Amino acid sequence: MLKLTPLLLMVLYGVIAFRFSVWRTLKELDARSNPLRDPVLQDHIQRLALPLGVSEIPVHVYEIDPVNGLAAPDGRIFLTRGFLRKYQNGDVTADELTSVIAHELGHVALGHSRRRMIDFSGQNALRVALMMVLGRILPGVGAFLANFLTGLLAARLSRNAEYEADEYASALLVKAGIGTAPQKTLFEKLERLTQTGHSTSPAWLMSHPKTTERIAAITRNEAKWGLSKPQS
Repeated sequence: MLKLTPLLLMVLYGVIAFRFSVWRTLKELDARSNPLRDPVLQDHIQRLALPLGVSEIPVHVYEIDPVNGLAAPDGRIFLTRGFLRKYQNGDVTADELTSVIAHELGHVALGHSRRRMIDFSGQNALRVALMMVLGRILPGVGAFLANFLTGLLAARLSRNAEYEADEYASALLVKAGIGTAPQKTLFEKLERLTQTGHSTSPAWLMSHPKTTERIAAITRNEAKWGLSKPQS
């Protein structure tokens, strides 16, 4: 029982740390966001609501400059002000921005926020276990290896969640009559829009899949679903 105590403590720490992070995130979003009021985008969002069987999908604008979309832990969907400016300046289309909203809806529908809490807690317990084992075998570098290995696991789980949300978004966009083309064209613009440049990191170290791999996965789904030509 004593040997299990550090693992149990790390699981408990993971739950507490995750809940605190959720509270802090929601507080920040409440303080710095406003409802989206663009009529064209709202019409597009309504097209997503119909196949979901809901009357509306509230979307909020998070008043920060970086280009991003996010699903809050409580299920609300946000676009950053920076992303909305790209749309208003003509850098992205209404369909492309709608594909971002569909992706974030995927995170909500697939329960990724709750899964992250479970994963984070489990990763903390795994990190402690690896530190205990590797620290005895490789003194001095055991802790480094434990952190590296759990980091690889976290990155892999995050990439899987992104692929799942992409697939959900593709299916929803097809049902809404928008199609998957805006997803792929947005990914082609993504590095320029976010000003991140081409990443030289190995794919297995990244928390998000490479954009070329995401586009390829969407194309495979199109073939699997019998979509013989690009949707518009």
